Amino acid sequence: MNDLPMRGQVALVAGASKGIGAATAEAFAAAGAAVVLGARDLAALETVAGRIEAGGGRALPVRADVADVDSMRALVAQAMTTYGRLDAAFNNATDGPLPAPLADIDPAEFDRGIATNIRGTFLGMKFQIPAMLQGGGGAIVNMASLGGLTGVANLAAYVAGKAGIIGLTKVAALDYADQGIRVNVVAPGTILTYHLEAAGPEAQRQAALATPMRRIGTVAEVAQTVLWLCSPQSSFVTGAVIPIDGGQQAGVKPPQMYRQGQRMTTPPDGGPDRQPSAHGTSPHEEQR
Repeated sequence: MNDLPMRGQVALVAGASKGIGAATAEAFAAAGAAVVLGARDLAALETVAGRIEAGGGRALPVRADVADVDSMRALVAQAMTTYGRLDAAFNNATDGPLPAPLADIDPAEFDRGIATNIRGTFLGMKFQIPAMLQGGGGAIVNMASLGGLTGVANLAAYVAGKAGIIGLTKVAALDYADQGIRVNVVAPGTILTYHLEAAGPEAQRQAALATPMRRIGTVAEVAQTVLWLCSPQSSFVTGAVIPIDGGQQAGVKPPQMYRQGQRMTTPPDGGPDRQPSAHGTSPHEEQR
């Protein structure tokens, strides 16, 4: 078994300052890849890079704004100048308005959500793909959400942005399927990142009850899925939407079933006798 399956390869993570992005960058490095880290918060990137280097890996932190053409062009250019190739990319950055009913959202805030999610993913792929073609191919993974597959109240910009990312992923996968580049998208459900940690134990308990597996996902589980999609083990997978959601996309598994003609009582664990919202927590991905 190869302990460093990505030795000699180069991976880029946009939105790598914390949470899922940072965990994925560290997972790429642990697999042997040199990692280019992009985000607006350079100090946070340097902290992530420091952890990677302390573990014997290589990392290049670069301040980047995913919605800016010149910034994304420069991010990929620095990867090529420093390491000479690009084999894998994870487009993870997100931003947008706080939850609110659609009519209450400021248009400028909505535009910010669309710019970061859809434009940011487009710009990432626009510059990553030519770099990968120079080396004969590569793999790109984009970050969507379960919210990109179904509606979520009060998250108009987020849902529209994530649905757009799914559409872009499928088009890019078809455009480059015969040129050695695979493009897939992950759609996590509730993941324990800083958003849900800050919400506290009760929010975490309710989020777990909303999942058929009755638990919350971890950033490591998302990171390992991204690495698999960038590995030869997924060499015939492209254009796919991969839920990482403990079964939420499959359907509904209520904590207690209603039986016709019988009064429903409180479940033995004392929990609620109805299923909470499947999307009752804040979005889980990185900020730009």
